[in-house]
Amino acid sequence: MDLNFGEIFLWEMLGTATLILLGAGVVANRVLKKALGFGDSWLFIAIGWGFAVFVGASIANPSGAHINPAVTLGLAVADKTAWADVPAYVLGQLVGAFIGAVLAWLTYKLQFDTHDEPENTRGIFCTGPTVPNYAWNVVTELIATFVLILWILLSPGATVGDDGVPVFGNGALGYAAVAFVVISIGASLGGPTGYAINPARDLGPRIAYAVLPIKGKGSAEWNYAWVPVVGPIVGGVLAGLLFQILPASS
Repeated sequence: MDLNFGEIFLWEMLGTATLILLGAGVVANRVLKKALGFGDSWLFIAIGWGFAVFVGASIANPSGAHINPAVTLGLAVADKTAWADVPAYVLGQLVGAFIGAVLAWLTYKLQFDTHDEPENTRGIFCTGPTVPNYAWNVVTELIATFVLILWILLSPGATVGDDGVPVFGNGALGYAAVAFVVISIGASLGGPTGYAINPARDLGPRIAYAVLPIKGKGSAEWNYAWVPVVGPIVGGVLAGLLFQILPASS
């Protein structure tokens, strides 16, 4: 596959926008009191986000379905994606994440308008720690992202072509296999920080939350915003470096 900058940008933007629309949408459905999904179920959110990844990745298939700068960087470090293509991937992911967040807000605008705790709606868009300690919060995001990227690189029977397109060993599952991994990460490792495991997934919607006209909204918590960017990037890079030295990478 030999896509130019614009084509990579387009497919990554479309896939990431869908990812965030469905991912932020499932959180809004659980959090907003006049939504039909209102309740208290972490697994509901984990499953929703997992299959949001499946849908977004399926749409972004022509570009390799990275939809995550940590994936892009991990594959680049593992020599599976050209460094020259990284800016197109990351820019498309960031723009798509912002658009997806805006679309999720539009979908639930009436529920936002009638929610009686508007100051607590930031979590619909982006992540935050249950126990703030930025160093440890980075470690949490690093570990969770490391698991995701290493699985992409080493999943049984999987290959990653020179064009950066992951081809998973279980052809019957395809991108759904990634959904199960994301659900597992969310259920197991998502408790401390909300498992961003994707810098674009957190930063794009955080920017959207900051600029959208949500009446009575709270702070975008910019002091924390660097954590779900740095942690996943370091986790992705470390996974790519480990892949390079493992026998399976040869």
